[in-house]
Amino acid sequence: MRRRVMSMLAGAILAAGALLAPGSPAAAAQRPDVPTEFGTDWHDPVTATPPVTKPHTTSCDVTVAEAQFRDFTPYKGSYTPPKGCGDRWSKVVLRLDGKVKGRQFDRLGYLHIGGVEVLRTSTPEPSPDGIAWTVEKDVTRYSDTLRGQQPVEMLIGNVVNDTYTGVIDVRATLTFYAAETKGTQPTGGRPARSDRTPDQVLTLADDGTLTTPRNSERLVAEVYATGSGGGCEEYWYLTVPDAAPYSCKAEDGPYREVQVTVDGQLAGIAAPFPTVWTGGWSNPFLWYVIPGPRAFDIKPIEYDLTPFAGLLNDGRPHRVEVSVAGVPTGQSGWSTPVNVLVWQDAHRAHVTGGLTAHQAGDLANSSVYTPGSPTTEHRLDTDGGHRFSVSGYVDTSHGRVATTVTRTLANTSVHRWTDGETTDTLTATWTDRETVRTGGRTARTNRTYTMDGTTTLGADDRLRTVITLGDRAETGLGGGAPTVLDDTYTGDATYAANAPREERHAVATTGERYRVHGPGTCFDRELRTEQGVLTIDRHRC
Repeated sequence: MRRRVMSMLAGAILAAGALLAPGSPAAAAQRPDVPTEFGTDWHDPVTATPPVTKPHTTSCDVTVAEAQFRDFTPYKGSYTPPKGCGDRWSKVVLRLDGKVKGRQFDRLGYLHIGGVEVLRTSTPEPSPDGIAWTVEKDVTRYSDTLRGQQPVEMLIGNVVNDTYTGVIDVRATLTFYAAETKGTQPTGGRPARSDRTPDQVLTLADDGTLTTPRNSERLVAEVYATGSGGGCEEYWYLTVPDAAPYSCKAEDGPYREVQVTVDGQLAGIAAPFPTVWTGGWSNPFLWYVIPGPRAFDIKPIEYDLTPFAGLLNDGRPHRVEVSVAGVPTGQSGWSTPVNVLVWQDAHRAHVTGGLTAHQAGDLANSSVYTPGSPTTEHRLDTDGGHRFSVSGYVDTSHGRVATTVTRTLANTSVHRWTDGETTDTLTATWTDRETVRTGGRTARTNRTYTMDGTTTLGADDRLRTVITLGDRAETGLGGGAPTVLDDTYTGDATYAANAPREERHAVATTGERYRVHGPGTCFDRELRTEQGVLTIDRHRC
């Protein structure tokens, strides 16, 4: 069973799980008056993320999995492609519908089709009478896998007993939208390499090796990295070195970095997203209606491995490994499944090439502990980062194409806490800046993740958590105007930590604003809740 709260408050929060009460989402959404404290009604989980845009073409639905998860036994089934929508689709949309009632922790899950991970997700915590939620995801990039019959495996690991009664009931479907007859392809009949879906999606062999087609001209690895279990890796950003008196230890502090190697040589670096699950920060009342960013749809980290294509195209297996720098020695706690997306040269059986440059700077990681006293706070200042650059080329049927990938990571955080951890505060920022120059085209992505939170347990046993989470990305080509995504969650929740259920008097206000602005693009949605009632659902674009 996953740890879901900061350990110094574990007993209080385990008891708080019994507070999850029944509710009617439709009635809650219509109620004109907000209750002064959490009662027995609150809205179903909802996020401000934009819906997946769908083309106006013929569509076909396929049920991929339908299961009730009570333990850690995976659902296993089979998938058959749809009939009536062709085998070249303009879009494929995955939809997960879930429901659960009773008492249950948040749980992690995955969906594999043909061994390819198409979804990694987590669950909300339920009320006794039940909640329902939906996740949608564009999975068009996995079209090649979906063109043939495939085995299906799905698991949302769960524990059901006399205390934790919530059975997680889910249904996963795929909707296929037939290709449009006009305007979908540039002159010449085939989309440009960077604009078309991958020709193949590969997974690693059981021995951790990858064998690519010999005519691969572009390679992108995606890693669904999640920290969970394994000591304190669920909330790795709060860990401290051994010398500091805190309940979550990591010998090198909280800096984490997800690295990919090819045959032992560093091939990519990335900052993990600091996901907060729906039992996180010691206060489930924060997440009843609005989860933290990415909690229901965990995005994979992407690594452009094209500079290595010439080396990988020799027809032999090559070892591809993923590791997380900063995890304490010998400790587990991270899941890092890998898909590799492959674009092939249709006019050449063997694409040759090679590496031309490889530069990996030293990984910087400094955590400085300043002791406190019975009347002052302990403090840990962390400053970490890394820079990596690699260049390579491939000789394709349309000429030599050179690719340079540069990635720069930085993390700063200030962690302050009192004796007994009755006050616990973290202010942290992660930046991940990536530039990919290939064939005269330059793509830039600048990612920034932020976390600013405080949990306080008062003398009256009132536990309060105030937190703001940020997920921001700027993407653009060349010197053009970027597209900016900004997803911000805010929450403030309080309850009596060691009191009978009817005396806990929980109150919470939460919100999310999700904005996307760029050339020809505008989306802006804001959600607000009070005591589980959705009070604002505003669109500005």
